[in-house]
Amino acid sequence: MSRPTVFVSRKLPEAAMAIIRRTCEVTLWPEEERPVPPNELVARLREADGALLMLSDRIDGAVLDAAGPRCRVIANMAVGYDNIDIAACTQRGVLVTNTPGVLTDTTADLAFALLMAAARRLGEGQRLIQADRWTGWSPMFMVGQEITGATIGIVGAGRIGQAVAKRAAGFDMRLLYHNRKPSADMAALGAEYRGLDDLLRESDFVVVLLPLSAETRGLFGEREFRLMKPTAVFVNAARGPIVQEGALYRALQEGWIWAAGLDVFAAEPIRADHPLLSLDNVTAVPHIGSATVQTRTRMATLAAENLVAVVTGGRPITPVNPQVLDQ
Repeated sequence: MSRPTVFVSRKLPEAAMAIIRRTCEVTLWPEEERPVPPNELVARLREADGALLMLSDRIDGAVLDAAGPRCRVIANMAVGYDNIDIAACTQRGVLVTNTPGVLTDTTADLAFALLMAAARRLGEGQRLIQADRWTGWSPMFMVGQEITGATIGIVGAGRIGQAVAKRAAGFDMRLLYHNRKPSADMAALGAEYRGLDDLLRESDFVVVLLPLSAETRGLFGEREFRLMKPTAVFVNAARGPIVQEGALYRALQEGWIWAAGLDVFAAEPIRADHPLLSLDNVTAVPHIGSATVQTRTRMATLAAENLVAVVTGGRPITPVNPQVLDQ
């Protein structure tokens, strides 16, 4: 009996590749940093029973139709799946899987690190030293915002939002959160539910941890930033298109808010000439929320296990559209 053929769109840790190679023939995209071009992706899917893809790989009905019916599973190496049209996949009988749970703490660590770095001006301070502009100490030199005892507003009450709340509690922060509906898990952590407007008005730190959807795209614009305190710090560790970047630039430049810590951007990779990067009160990192050796390896192995399960006739661990399994 022939072995299933699968396509992997980026080099993975060997532990994950070994899982796939045990039962499948593997075609691997050879470039580590450049995403698969759309026409190449179609060609690879046309010859594969399944694929392990990244957030940079876009899958919609047109891609699936062009690729043909052979590919029956897309294992996405991410929690989010805004790069995939789930309805189009379901309609065509293509199962989609993701990697929830394994990156919760790592991403929460990064979100809180951005909060602290922006509040205490760490990036600005490093740039000042590197430019040889540190001339000495003075009482109000490089003063930042207090974290301990401040109010944090967490927008999104999923696993990562709850993990950030636990970290904030360790700093004796007052916990507020906003979600589509109140969360018993957040309440158990001592967090108080707020409507979005009230959360923005009350919070010293606003941390965004929402999935990208039609409802959340562009959620943070001029109106929302003007509701925030002029001393507030805004952190986005979710998805870039949730924020209207032009409005955020104006908010930071004109002092509607005090600083921002950003892991994600509307278009990635962000270029060095992006207006946000010209501002001293922006701390920016290149979408590294889950980027530890341990977590990325766990993500890759879970994606590999999902892929292999489906192409060998089993059930995946973390399906996104499990109704396909019943078709």
